[in-house]
Amino acid sequence: MKKILTSIFIAFHGLVLIAQSDDDALFIKQLHSYALKEGKAYQWLDTLCLKAPGRIAGSKSSSIAEQYMLEVLQSLKPDTVFLEPCETKSWMRGSIEIVETIDQHGNRHELHTCALGNSIGTEGEMISGECVEVLSLDQVDSLGNSLKDKIVFFNRPMDPSLVNTFHAYGSAVDQRVWGASRAAKYGAKAVIVRSMTNKIDTVPHTGTLVYIDSLPKIPAMAISTLDAEKLSEKLKNENITINLASSAQPGAASVNYNVIAEWRGKQFPEEIILFGGHIDAWDMGAGAHDDGAGCIHAVDAINILLAQNYLPKRTLRVVLFANEENGLAGGKTYAENSNKRNEKHLAAIESDTGGFVPRALSFDSETSLLIDYMRYVNQWLPLFETYDLNFKQAGSGADINPLKSQGSLLIGLRVDPQKYFDFNHTKNDQIYNVNQRELELGAATMASIIYLLDKYGLETKN
Repeated sequence: MKKILTSIFIAFHGLVLIAQSDDDALFIKQLHSYALKEGKAYQWLDTLCLKAPGRIAGSKSSSIAEQYMLEVLQSLKPDTVFLEPCETKSWMRGSIEIVETIDQHGNRHELHTCALGNSIGTEGEMISGECVEVLSLDQVDSLGNSLKDKIVFFNRPMDPSLVNTFHAYGSAVDQRVWGASRAAKYGAKAVIVRSMTNKIDTVPHTGTLVYIDSLPKIPAMAISTLDAEKLSEKLKNENITINLASSAQPGAASVNYNVIAEWRGKQFPEEIILFGGHIDAWDMGAGAHDDGAGCIHAVDAINILLAQNYLPKRTLRVVLFANEENGLAGGKTYAENSNKRNEKHLAAIESDTGGFVPRALSFDSETSLLIDYMRYVNQWLPLFETYDLNFKQAGSGADINPLKSQGSLLIGLRVDPQKYFDFNHTKNDQIYNVNQRELELGAATMASIIYLLDKYGLETKN
């Protein structure tokens, strides 16, 4: 009899799981259908890009963006909506950006260039130096003091053999971030850096650098990949002098705001599911892909859920982070304040890889929890495979990473990466380079994982 009862229980439990799976599949289908037919993602992103392009921390545009997104969230009638202040450092590009080459015959050629974020300038004055090409920070160390008074040209390309362009970016970006301080250590006057993209064109890409406080600060400029290719060829045959001028300068300390809205859970209000992106963007473009798309993914995700009359069990919180690009002040401030309030984030979801078609969800957490988390969420994978999505264990976002210490499951919305670095940190990061349908699918994907996390929570053996 005991075996019979056990068999009946197992069979009944299996039928319940199948029924739940069918219900979930139907609801997720509704989310996608609504996103594609009635979602507001593209409309909101278009307005954000129009109202607040170049919304770097400390700028007037950044304040306009924060206010606009606050109004959008208020229109969705959250239980709470507010601005969370965080201290940021402003930076101004200025109007002068010149890099030109002079060959041994005195021929001059101006390159396509832009200052790197946080770089000092030359106060608009031209400086000159012999160009020395390097492919790594280690090569700078090996050349040592021979770089005194030179202008160092970092020219290691992103690896085109890597299918995931974010991996290629990660393997090359150390030149941009640390190159200026490494060259300054040996007396270099300035650095120029090959733009971080696989695309060979004339468009320069900005991006942040980090100065080491104990070393001199020298100017740093990005040049286009096409100019980098041509300069490298010239250097094989002759010495080249670089003339460089920039009016970039650090600005005053400023205050920006995380934009936050939440819908309180009816059953487990103390368990928070966060989802968002970063509201700031580099000053050269409109920040459509980086990271207007991520912000809009989050806002339209809650809009899609609310349109289904969905009542959350857990607290759903949208956070649009300030100052990701050149300081991460928003993410750090949010985590610090959350810890002071003794909050518990069940999960945090970040979108910061653009508005292209979604391909995967990445999962990360403390090592002691991640195996159990992955085992649990993998039961949902069939629901996403219908939409050509997969799950993977990987890092999930710079702004949410500080929440790992709370034992949270960190989730990244990963989109197709092939074109992202065509636009990243350039003047071409514009709304017309975002496909409306792909953007809407990203919002639907985010809404789907929020729904499952809210409905079922998470289980671990610990």
